[in-house]
Formats: sequence, C-alpha cells, structure tokens
Amino acid sequence: MQITVLFFATLRDLVGDRQLILELDSRANTVAQLRAELIRRYPAVEDNLRVALSAINEDFAFDNDTLADGDEVAFFPPVSGGAGDAGDRPEIFRLPAQPIDHDEIIAAITTARTGAVCLFTGMVRGQTERDGHLPQTQSLEYEAYQPMALAKMKQVAAEIRDRWDRVEGIAIVQRIGKLGVGENTVLIACSSPHRDDGCFEAARYGIDRLKEIVPVWKKEIGRDGAAWIEGGYQPQASDRGDD
Repeated sequence: MQITVLFFATLRDLVGDRQLILELDSRANTVAQLRAELIRRYPAVEDNLRVALSAINEDFAFDNDTLADGDEVAFFPPVSGGAGDAGDRPEIFRLPAQPIDHDEIIAAITTARTGAVCLFTGMVRGQTERDGHLPQTQSLEYEAYQPMALAKMKQVAAEIRDRWDRVEGIAIVQRIGKLGVGENTVLIACSSPHRDDGCFEAARYGIDRLKEIVPVWKKEIGRDGAAWIEGGYQPQASDRGDD
C-alpha cells in the first residue's frame, strides 16, 4: 500500500524533507510498524521518531491504529505549545502570515447581544528566562500542519461552547512564518452578553488548549543559533475530534 508521510518542525529538519511517499507491505499496517520502518530508514532520527506524535488524515493517531492505502500520516513533536460562519454565534479560525488586526476580529465576533469581549494576544519576547539566564531572541519562526491545525481550532471552539454556553463569538488566530520581537503571534477572543458569562475563562481555556492540541511549532532564532521549542503534552484518545 502507498502512504504519504509528513514531517514537521524538528523532524522535518532532521530528515531533510517535509514529505515522503512510501510503498509498504500491507502486513506493516500500524502506526507503530510505520514508525519502526522510518527508524530503519533514518537511524539518525531514531530518538526523535520514538517520541514523536502522529496523526492519520489530520487527526491524532496512536501506535496501534491501523493504516490503509492512501492514508496521510504525519509525525511531529508535541506542539509548542479560515473563518467559519455560525450565524449569530460567529467563529473565526485563521493561520495568517500577515499581522493580526485586533479591531477587525473584535468587530467580527460582536453581535447585537455582546456586552463584553475578552481578548488574549501573545507576542515575541526579546528575552526568555531559562535556568537563570536571559538569552536574546531575535525572531521566531512558526510552522503549522495547516489542515489539522484549523480542524483542531474548531474543536477547541466546540469545547469552549460545551463549557460556557453563554459565549457567543469565538476567534482563534495563530500567525505563521517568521516574526520579529514585539510582533503578535496568537490571538484568542471570546464575546458574551456580560463579563460574567464566561468570556474570561473561555479565552484562557482557548489559549491553553491551543498549546496542547493545535499542531503549531516555533523555532527560536537568537545570536547563539536556532532551535525548535517543543512542548510536553501527550494527546489522549479523547483529544480526537470524533470522540
């Protein structure tokens, strides 16, 4: 059977390619067996492949999941963690390369009932304390597994609605590409009729959940070189969008 394999972030750099087309024995039909085959072909990447997360056709996969002919399988480190129309409950999901227009997004998730909008936005730090040191950051480079990232953004919004049913508008926006110090990197915004209707809590949940399940990674570029920043969250079966 033929499988398309995608690599992201550190794995992409180490393998030296973003995409491979592999012909596999139909008996080697699990994610674990594919992982073993890739380790055989790329022994220098063994340590990274053994701990890499996986996805089949843009949703989280696990080692005992079976593969079928034509599947797209992605391997990536833990995340470093488009717009949809929901009528009077608007939703925005984007992965732009351009700067984020905060006012435009607030206007887009405001309805006639909106009395409060809570917005979280992140930016590129020039210094990040690590082990008592303050290394200088010159820029960040963001990469996303875009189809899966947009699907997982929608999943985060659905989880927000399950928890805070008074939230009306939701926006989840993550920049990609190379960003300089002081530039905005991410935005989570939630609107509601009143400030006590969950918009604060929903926005906080949104950014925390994005860092867990939305496949976006960042490379930190400084005077001493560049390195991908990887998280530690391990997806559970409940993180699949169809569960």
